[in-house]
Amino acid sequence: MKTIDLIILYDYNYWASARIWRAALQVTPEAFVADNGSSHGSLRGTLTHLLFAETVWRRRLQGEEMPSGLPQVGDFPTPQALHQAFLAEEAQMRAYLDSLTDDNLQAIVHYKNTKGVPFQNTTWHVLSHMLNHGTQHRAEVAAMLTELGHSPGDVDMILYLREKGL
Repeated sequence: MKTIDLIILYDYNYWASARIWRAALQVTPEAFVADNGSSHGSLRGTLTHLLFAETVWRRRLQGEEMPSGLPQVGDFPTPQALHQAFLAEEAQMRAYLDSLTDDNLQAIVHYKNTKGVPFQNTTWHVLSHMLNHGTQHRAEVAAMLTELGHSPGDVDMILYLREKGL
């Protein structure tokens, strides 16, 4: 894996997330927080989980033993508040990605999960995991938004690549 490959994948990731957010910002505050039976309870819950996961993984990659002050559902009363937190995290993640070299991607990351169990993986494995995790939950959010009458439209990577001429 090369850094340029990861940058393209993360650019796609944020492009797809922007489409999700265009739709999510259209839902009512009531629909945003309503229990919908999903694994994270609501649209807000699933989006907050995405933010939590990206934040904790980025901070682990940057050497924090056990990150603190992580995003919680109650921190975001409105879609707009959560969207602003997403944009701030995206900026931090992009800055981190821009700092990487190809050699950095092979480095071993030592971290503990939220239960304190130690693990290790290469940096590129963690970064790839983050992308796949985001894809899973973005699909769940897209289904929720479609059910609410606010489909984000297609978020396929091939569409992104065509749009960018890649």
